[in-house]
Amino acid sequence: MSSPGKRPTIGVTAATETVSYGAWQEIQAIISPASYVRAVQRARGRPILLPPDLEDTEDPDGVLDLLDALIVTGGAGDLDPALYGQEPHLRTGPVQEERDAYELALVRAAIRRRMPLLGICRGMQVLNVAYGGGIEQHLPDVVGHEQHRHTPGTFSDHEVDLEPDSIAAQAVGSERTPVKSHHHQGVREIGGGLTATGWSGDGAVEAIEDPACPFVLGVLWHPEEDEKSRIIETLISEVS
Repeated sequence: MSSPGKRPTIGVTAATETVSYGAWQEIQAIISPASYVRAVQRARGRPILLPPDLEDTEDPDGVLDLLDALIVTGGAGDLDPALYGQEPHLRTGPVQEERDAYELALVRAAIRRRMPLLGICRGMQVLNVAYGGGIEQHLPDVVGHEQHRHTPGTFSDHEVDLEPDSIAAQAVGSERTPVKSHHHQGVREIGGGLTATGWSGDGAVEAIEDPACPFVLGVLWHPEEDEKSRIIETLISEVS
């Protein structure tokens, strides 16, 4: 926990992506959407981007020693199905093995030290796999529609019901909330020690948490995209 009066330091995972800007075309860059950074800053936290790092993958405690809490972000890449014992679905996208290994190592080490942790979208899936759970590789196969990711680059708006008195409901401040989503995967088998506490109207699991920890929460939607959302603020309040 940060010292009283000081901004807590919040780790925000980042990905290696190919980007173009200015005169530079298709170069490798370490990125995370600015909405994560701005959401942490609005909540009076100090965001620190965490790029995949081989040394920290092997020994994540060194980087976690610098942090008060951790946010595992969303992203374009899907988790490698081999990590949860499945063959790839035809619609499973490209995997980022370095990122997968790094984020799983961070999450497992953060859980051991009971560090406040928030997994968002892909980050919720990382959290579930870290606890031994599985992934539904193409959610439309189960729910029968594409409304969780209806248009590339556009968030879907829908509502989520939350278990009363859950970490998710307390973080949101309500047992029902509008959310913004953009995903085609979700959780399948819930990891051991985790509990499902949020669902969309079609039955898809939208929130998971570890009731044995003060704040370990995964949400399938994107609270960083909603300035009215209290979730990241609640995470940071745990260490302020």
